[in-house]
Amino acid sequence: MVTDEFWQRVEPLVPLRAQVPGKQYVRKPGAGRPAKPARQVFEAIVFVLRTGCQWKALPAERFGSASAIHKRFLEWEKAGFFEAVWKAGLAEYDDMQGIAWRWQSVDGAMMKAPLAQEAVGPNPTDRGKKGKQTPSAGGRPWRPVVARRERGQRP
Repeated sequence: MVTDEFWQRVEPLVPLRAQVPGKQYVRKPGAGRPAKPARQVFEAIVFVLRTGCQWKALPAERFGSASAIHKRFLEWEKAGFFEAVWKAGLAEYDDMQGIAWRWQSVDGAMMKAPLAQEAVGPNPTDRGKKGKQTPSAGGRPWRPVVARRERGQRP
């Protein structure tokens, strides 16, 4: 998924995992599972970004534990890794093509998918709501036809 050439440019930017000073670690050195390789974590993050899947939907046979990947993603985000990758990419593109920094524009649109309702139908959670029910014949709500009786009266 991530080429060797691209990984060679990204690898120097990956933050090192440092132990927190003053924190008491319960496990002995070398105990527990070894940390996932940084390239595997990066490939998993790129997979999530490209496919739009949820973290828990990551293929475990390819990337391992989704929660471990997400934890490293949060660590890297806090360390500024993704901003550094973005800045390095901008600098490289500026060297190759040149960016017209004087004139920039941003465009975007937010709207519902035009065919979404026809494709999936109504929301299943709205089926039991009273406002959505079709009226009975005559347009009046249905009521049982039962004569009213007083409390002590027998049917």
